[in-house]
Amino acid sequence: MQRNTLVSAAAAVVLALGGPVAAAATATADTAKTVPAATAARADVTAEAAASAALKANPGVIESLERDGSVWHVDVISKDGTHSELEVDSASGGVTKENQDDEQKADDYAGLLAAKVTAEQAMKAAVAAHPGKVWSVQWDDDDDDNGRAAYWDVEVKTTDGKTQNVHVDTATAKVLSSNSDDNDDGN
Repeated sequence: MQRNTLVSAAAAVVLALGGPVAAAATATADTAKTVPAATAARADVTAEAAASAALKANPGVIESLERDGSVWHVDVISKDGTHSELEVDSASGGVTKENQDDEQKADDYAGLLAAKVTAEQAMKAAVAAHPGKVWSVQWDDDDDDNGRAAYWDVEVKTTDGKTQNVHVDTATAKVLSSNSDDNDDGN
């Protein structure tokens, strides 16, 4: 008699839990089907967020940042001149260190390290002048030998679908010039 009571109690527990467990299993299966759609609907990591993530993982100054498919390539220079190449996943914001040059060459990056305007500030100035999304930013001091000062070169994909190349002053964050890759004469 006692055995029948235990079997009946166990069967009641299985039946009582069977409904919620089955419902949970169904919900989990439905959720699994919708996760890719939810992930696809999630907004991409912006250039500004990629810069922030890279600097959080590897403190320093951004030399360049560029979108390449599903990743952002970010070059960060530390105060001692160490050059690190990072990748920031454009979906998750996860940071991976790809390469690091430990030969300290702070002198090679003196202009960048002393600049008053950071890459992040240059991106803000470029987007203020040409609303859209930043696709790349790069420190450009190649023309120093020709008497031209260094500048930030920012590529913006504008809201009207064009690409603007914007040069931003490294001391004032003023837009020096801009031109469109789409043969648009407007600046």
